[in-house]
Amino acid sequence: MAEDSIIAWTDHTFNPWMGCVKVSDGCTNCYAETLTSGRMGLDLWGLNGKRQRTTPANWNKVRRWHRDAQAAGQSLRVFCASLCDLFEGREDTDRWLADLWNLIRETPGLDWQLLTKRPENIVDRLPADWGDGWPNVWLGTSIEDWRVADRAKVLAQVPAQTRFVSYEPAIGPLAQAIDLFDIDWVIYGGESGPGYRHEDKQWARDMHLECKAVGAAFFHKQSAGHRTELGIELDGVIVRDYPRPLRRLSEEDLF
Repeated sequence: MAEDSIIAWTDHTFNPWMGCVKVSDGCTNCYAETLTSGRMGLDLWGLNGKRQRTTPANWNKVRRWHRDAQAAGQSLRVFCASLCDLFEGREDTDRWLADLWNLIRETPGLDWQLLTKRPENIVDRLPADWGDGWPNVWLGTSIEDWRVADRAKVLAQVPAQTRFVSYEPAIGPLAQAIDLFDIDWVIYGGESGPGYRHEDKQWARDMHLECKAVGAAFFHKQSAGHRTELGIELDGVIVRDYPRPLRRLSEEDLF
């Protein structure tokens, strides 16, 4: 749930709970469903599936990561969440989301990368003191192709210090359909795992050019069919930029 993340664009992965329901074609080969239903044997998927909060010990790991960041004097990135959707909009998960906001507030030395396929649900679930966005929270949405490109427009209307798009699994073109206004970062990743869908590498090239045109950072994670840290080059070049560097922690972060 995890310690050091195998996801290339973050340092740690944290799941406050597990379970979700599929909303678009990007969910077809959902690795989270495969993991929780297949390997763990849990019934956590679909409208009628339950959702399972992770253990207090798992939540406490985050506080240790924050202490590590304080000791290093530099922020660490935390991706939340890979096995659920924070903004699914259920009564039980909304209660847990309130606890998550408290944990995020408690750990200003961590840069939280919050990713959802439901950006339309974010605004109503922001904490009362959100203002223009907390400096240690990056809000993101997953967009697999042109059919759900409007998620970026919805995200752009949410107040945030940093906004990003996860174009993965990339299963169709997107660059000509997406509006990157007020989007700071785009992650591109071809689908991996059994039954992966093939990509046209021009999709990544076009998105890279679109990011350059608007000043957004571009991160090429992998080509389709490759496992983590294989197939990372785009036309022979590693392109892995971030919207901002890791922060040097201030006294306010340290005490």
